[in-house]
Amino acid sequence: MSLLLFLQVFLQVLLLLVSSSEAYKPVIIVHGLFDGPDDFITLTDFIQETHPGTNVTTLDMYDYWKSLMPLWTQVEGFRSLLEAKLNQSEEGAHLICYSQGGVICRALLSVIPNHNIHTFIALSSPLAGQFGVTEYLRRLFPETICEDFYKICYLSWFQQMSVCQYWNDPHYRDLYLEKDDFLPLINGETQHKDLPEWKKNFLQIKKMVLIGGPDDGVITPWQSSLFGFFNEKREVVEMKNQEFYTSDAFGLKTLDSRGDISVCVQSGVPHLHWHINITVFNNCIKDWLI
Repeated sequence: MSLLLFLQVFLQVLLLLVSSSEAYKPVIIVHGLFDGPDDFITLTDFIQETHPGTNVTTLDMYDYWKSLMPLWTQVEGFRSLLEAKLNQSEEGAHLICYSQGGVICRALLSVIPNHNIHTFIALSSPLAGQFGVTEYLRRLFPETICEDFYKICYLSWFQQMSVCQYWNDPHYRDLYLEKDDFLPLINGETQHKDLPEWKKNFLQIKKMVLIGGPDDGVITPWQSSLFGFFNEKREVVEMKNQEFYTSDAFGLKTLDSRGDISVCVQSGVPHLHWHINITVFNNCIKDWLI
């Protein structure tokens, strides 16, 4: 290869890399329960192979067993890291939040004023709550059945454990609203003075992508990942019939009326595979990361 031809090829590759890195917004990932940054190497590879030059960061905080820390404590910690990343990105960023990370990100988008998150992708997250004893909870309470969990989770001491702060027992809704100091607040199910400001902050996002599926096996009901949930008869009530939607408590109805909610349902995906499944990435995530 002649020196001139080599230089031409080198310049073309350099221009491609520069244009690619400028074309795609940074992606910030918030992990879930018992996860850490190492669990999102595959997703990072998917993103960078599809959109070369993308800056991808999995926030390294409250990893693994530390993910059981109180959710408001985690929100404050993640907020410091997220705001630092956003301050480095004038063009904004995309936020991918997996499992428990989805409810943490819901809170972050509520409490951070003037954030520049473009797309919020909630990847199999208990956005409307959890009512099912799964392998995660069996690690903590091996002998407890689903119907008795309210006796634990709605005690003040256990409200210091993350999983109890989105435990939503449809048979004891009054207790959930009275004792849970996290999920009912961010979803506007209990009124409080910060709700109007939180709603304003949340509505600064340009797009919300909700991803889940019937074979998840952990999020219960699985429709919670789409803001659906059980009523007292354990019938699933879809998002648009939830009180927090019809009252537009935190901006969900407004976001939907803008046409800025995308729902992606994928069958055959167990909970631990959402962030390593190439079909999920191609069908539900890839096109939003521009």
